Amino acid sequence: PNDTPVDPTEIGSGKGRATPSRAEQEAARKRPLVPDTKEAKARARAELAAQREKARVGMAAGEERYLPVRDKGPQRRFARDFVDAGWHLGEGVMPFMLIVILLTVLPVQFFQYWAFVALWIFILFVIGDMIITSIRVKRAAKDKFGESKLEKGLGWYAAMRTVQMRFMRLPKAQVKRGQYPV
Repeated sequence: PNDTPVDPTEIGSGKGRATPSRAEQEAARKRPLVPDTKEAKARARAELAAQREKARVGMAAGEERYLPVRDKGPQRRFARDFVDAGWHLGEGVMPFMLIVILLTVLPVQFFQYWAFVALWIFILFVIGDMIITSIRVKRAAKDKFGESKLEKGLGWYAAMRTVQMRFMRLPKAQVKRGQYPV
């Protein structure tokens, strides 16, 4: 039928390449005793930075898994939303203190004296606002979650949040002013 001679090298037997020598095999297996640490450290640092940035963004957005323990839970979220929905005197403490510092730089003793008096009066009003906010948050949380399930420290948590300026709060405010939680 087909009388053409066949070349034995074209049949496909064997592995199709020459066996590597012992020197070639040893050279392929050799790795440095100490890996390139600069590259590994840079890669690890970049991965850690990416994880931290993701956690920072998640915490600012109020994602539960990125929040610290003190901010976790539905009652803490409720307290944050309650505080963020209102206006509080504590937000003005830092700007007011800056004004007092500027007034104390003036060489007029009258302004210096009354600036400190006004500061202490303002601080008393801030403390009153913190107490009232704490009571209101605890009362609203009792109505929503039940008195037996109310977490300890919820009022203090809310009061401390009132003293922070709104744009500096972490987690960031999730509600607009006037949008009190139900």
